[in-house]
Amino acid sequence: MSIVVTGATGHLGRHVVEQLLEKVPADQITAVVRIPEKAADFADRGVRIAVADYNAPETFDGLFTAGDKVLLISGNEFDKGRVGQHKVVLDAAKAAGVALFAYTSAPGSLTATLADDHRATERLILESGVPYVLLRNGWYHENYTENLAPVLEHGAVTQAAGEGRIASASRADYAAAAVAVLTGEGHENATYELSGDTAWSFAEYAAELSRQTGREIAYNAVPLDVYSGILTGAGLPGPLAEILAGVDVSIEKGELAVTTGDLSRLTGRPTTPVAESITAALKG
Repeated sequence: MSIVVTGATGHLGRHVVEQLLEKVPADQITAVVRIPEKAADFADRGVRIAVADYNAPETFDGLFTAGDKVLLISGNEFDKGRVGQHKVVLDAAKAAGVALFAYTSAPGSLTATLADDHRATERLILESGVPYVLLRNGWYHENYTENLAPVLEHGAVTQAAGEGRIASASRADYAAAAVAVLTGEGHENATYELSGDTAWSFAEYAAELSRQTGREIAYNAVPLDVYSGILTGAGLPGPLAEILAGVDVSIEKGELAVTTGDLSRLTGRPTTPVAESITAALKG
């Protein structure tokens, strides 16, 4: 039996593997990666490394074994048919007879286009008959704190979310929930709506940045088309810019402000405050 993590060298995957290493022996963990060199540090610690690619179905042949617990971290290649990529992993897991198939999905409240691939993947999972867990991850603090350079340069947080609020949490928080499910019992066929304990607004976010930097950081609420233009101007492809801008529409509607408590219950601790992630980002 192994705990298998796909996308193991990605932002979330690394957190998951690191936290698994604190809970189970390294030889019980399989890290699925596309580039093995990026997982050399895990290999050095005894983690099994499996090389596979969502875009190459044959690379998943024989990768899973009966009794494995699998975490499918959703792909981030929006232009390569993510649902088809996810089905490759699901089909291989079903064929092997895995004990649990966990998937990092999107909040059930999210109606933005970003959620479409997740809903389609969820349907495939339910239709497959494999024992599953849907980890409906909310928004990450790092979606904002990892890109502070332009905010500090221009002295403004610019979004198209109006006065909407976000119940975000840190990647490490969401990773801890995945680890709890992968190492615990009784999670079969469960759906968890994961989010931070406290929702915040961009005005509050800007105020916290101002407090921590000692500089005046404003919140600049702009129309959707203006924000899309800012994203494309920053180098994002038009379709991706539209998808991300569409999330701001959902934020304004309150779709990412839902606080269920599932995340803190699974991890057994409060979620990380956004102020703490801001501090870490400013130090980094």
